[in-house]
Parts: sequence; structure tokens; C-alpha cells
Amino acid sequence: MGPLQGVKVLDLTRVLAGPYCTMMLADFGADVYKIETPGTGDDSRAFGPFIGKESAYYMSLNRNKRSMCMNMKDEKHKAVFKEMVKKADVVVENYRPGTMEKFGLGYDVLKEINPGIIYVECSGFGRTGPYRLKPAYDVVVQAMGGIMSITGAEDGEPTRVGASIGDVSAGLFSVIGCLMALYHKQKTGEGQLVDVAMLDCQVAMLENAIARYYTTGESPKPIGNRHPSITPFAAFPAKDGNVIIGCGNQKLWTGMCELFGKPEWIDDPRFATNGDRTNNVKELMALMNEVTVTKTVDEWLPLLEAKGLPCAPINDMARITKDPSILEREMLVELEHPIAGKMTVPGCPIKMSATPGEIKKHAPLLGADINEMLSDLLGWDEATVKEKMGL
Repeated sequence: MGPLQGVKVLDLTRVLAGPYCTMMLADFGADVYKIETPGTGDDSRAFGPFIGKESAYYMSLNRNKRSMCMNMKDEKHKAVFKEMVKKADVVVENYRPGTMEKFGLGYDVLKEINPGIIYVECSGFGRTGPYRLKPAYDVVVQAMGGIMSITGAEDGEPTRVGASIGDVSAGLFSVIGCLMALYHKQKTGEGQLVDVAMLDCQVAMLENAIARYYTTGESPKPIGNRHPSITPFAAFPAKDGNVIIGCGNQKLWTGMCELFGKPEWIDDPRFATNGDRTNNVKELMALMNEVTVTKTVDEWLPLLEAKGLPCAPINDMARITKDPSILEREMLVELEHPIAGKMTVPGCPIKMSATPGEIKKHAPLLGADINEMLSDLLGWDEATVKEKMGL
């Protein structure tokens, strides 16, 4: 019984940012009615890797949803959609701004049909501003949002973050906006427009990079795996890989020096304070590398942990799937798909004591749930569905 049980969401999204938002809503009980393009469906159905003929990409982002197909240029379909809006709580879409208006289904139209509707628009650059009609993909907003300029090896090329955080962060901010709008509606009965731009989300995530620029007047550059203002706080070479070590205060620094058998570093004027260590980071890291390379990652971890030092291996996907914490906290969940068979998807990261999220249904087959969806939402039988949809 998720906290969003009873919330009805019309999901017009595709690919990543929008589907990530509606997946999170569905995980916590919202009834998500995914509306896809006839014939092809969500663009991501064509993205690999595939399990048989089914896209693992699509299946990993659309669990707990049901699917029907609608052509938003078809007058019959638009009429059905308007009927659905009357019964819905939320509409989520991630078209380029203006697309729904071209269909005659923009927020101004839908709020006249249902004044309580919450309309979440997740786009590359938002409803306003000079870029509003510019197309966007994750790499575009990572580049324009500045995060690529601070990511990568020191003195190396700007680097895209490996996960699609331009999309995922916009999906998460869309969830937050939707939930706040639902809370406002609960108090007032009033719906509203939620406008989320991927570029805005990237800028919001820059945290101290913006502060550093305004403080120094210089644009931060990539510095590899170390922290710009906390030292040591980086990846260090071991015999068989790299180990992460972070010393965010003087106590941790002292403990690390003792563990390394280097008590003289504690009183070395080059390393006396965090500021000193940061100013002399290359000298310090060279000295630390000479120590860390003497043991394997798995030899270092228990020693560092015994001293209370924040540390970690750099896990690849194979290690993640065996990590005891990830497994115990159910962050990998197996689903049975009617065509693809068994597949594993990430679990719900928000753990709630009274109303936990749940992954209970595989991603839908294209258009498979139209009769069930329109029966639930509008009370139509199969004959009515055929008549109204022109099937």
C-alpha cells in the first residue's frame, strides 16, 4: 500500500528523464497509465541491449506501469485523452515545449477540463528562455550545464559522467515537483504546472563549483578523482586496483598517518592542516601512493575500516551485483517478463517503514493494457473502447 496509492498518472513520456520520474511514482503506488506511439511505442523500445526482441533499456525504466497506444493527432484519440484527464491527478510529458500545444492538449486546455490537474513538463531547457525549442540529450545538458568541465583526469579532456545524470536528475526533480504539487493540491484542491528543465537541474547540482568560481574568479577544471578542497580525499593505487580514502577532518588524517606508519606526516608543516595538505596535494599523494601500492585493495579495506577511515573499492558492475549491502537492502530485484523471461532491475532506494515502495510488475508490452486501463479509469467495456478509439 504505497503512499501514492490512488494517484492516477497519465504518462506521455519516453526514453529516460520522464520515464524515470513516472517509474518512481509507480514504485510508490501511483497508477501509471503509459501512453505510447502506435506501432513503435516509447523510443527506448528500440534501444539495446535486447533480451530476445525486448529492450532491456526500456524494461529497466518502465516497471509497474501499464501501456496503451494513442495517436495525439487523431481526433478520436484526443477526445479519449481528454476524458482520461477528467479522472486523472497528474499528466507527465517530456516533449519539446510547444508540442502538446500543437496537439491542442497543452496545460491551458487541460486545466479547463480538470482544474485540479498537475501537469509536469520535463524538457531540455524549460518552457521559457532562449533555448526552449532546442533539442536536448543527456550529453548536451551535461556539456552546457558545466558538469563535463569539472569531470575527467587532471589536465585531460572534459568528460561525460558515465551515468546519464542529465536525464536522471531531471527525472528526480520532476518527482519532487510532482509531490510538492500533490501536497499543495491536498490542501487547496488546486492543480498547477511543474516546469523542469534538464539544464537547470545540472546547474543546481554543481554545488561548490559555482561557489569556487565566484570566490576565486577562476573556472574549476577537471582534477581526476580527488576533492578540490579536502585532502586526502581521492583514489590511491593498490597492488591490484585502486582504493578510495577520504580524510575529512584532522582526527581521520592523524589516524591514517598512524596506520601508514608515518607519524612524522602529522607534524610536517606541508601537511599540518587541511589547507596545507590541499596546497601540497601532489607531494602528499606521491608519498601516499608509495604506501598504498604495497597492499591489495582487499588487504587495505579492513585496516582502513578498523581505524574508522572512510574507504571503498571502486566497484564495477560485477562487484556491485555481489555487494552484501546492496543485496541485503534489496537494490537488485528480479522480475519475470512474459517474453524476455527473468531480468534484474535496480530496486527502490527510498526505504519507508509504513509505506514502502514495491516493484511488483514487469514493464508492459506495447499497448497490451488498453482495455484494462480504460475500464479502470473510465469504466468502459471492451466494445466501448473499440468504438471510442476507432479500433
